[in-house]
Amino acid sequence: MKIRTLAAAAAIAFVPAAFFAAPALAEPQVYTSAFDDIAVQGHDPVAYFTDGKPVKGSKDFSVTHNDATFRFASAANRDKFKKSPDAYAPQYGGYCAWAVSQGYHAKGDARFWKIVDGKLYLNYNSSVQKTWEGDVPGFISAANTNWPKINK
Repeated sequence: MKIRTLAAAAAIAFVPAAFFAAPALAEPQVYTSAFDDIAVQGHDPVAYFTDGKPVKGSKDFSVTHNDATFRFASAANRDKFKKSPDAYAPQYGGYCAWAVSQGYHAKGDARFWKIVDGKLYLNYNSSVQKTWEGDVPGFISAANTNWPKINK
């Protein structure tokens, strides 16, 4: 066992230092899965405002915004988004609002959402959302400060 540990340590010692010093890749401006460029997990961001719930969008009604594809349940919702994407797109690119308030990126989940002062916010899961709801104004303020720093 000790021989394997020593051999592994010796192998690591010969790995170029540049390998460990490589810069981290920047996160995309809009959260999408690692397998596609679909925002809000394919949910219609306008529907949160008009229907009061997450509604799956259709690839027949799609718009590219900030290098991500947003899908909509109808042409009317697509057209509303095209006219004013900042009014409907989730804040912080759809990343978890609470995580951004803490200074880092985490996925936003379309099932855990809230509209506050006319803006859509997503959270990572129900537990995180409960924490976020404990001080929504404070977390939004912190996230607004942090977002420009982590969104590079």
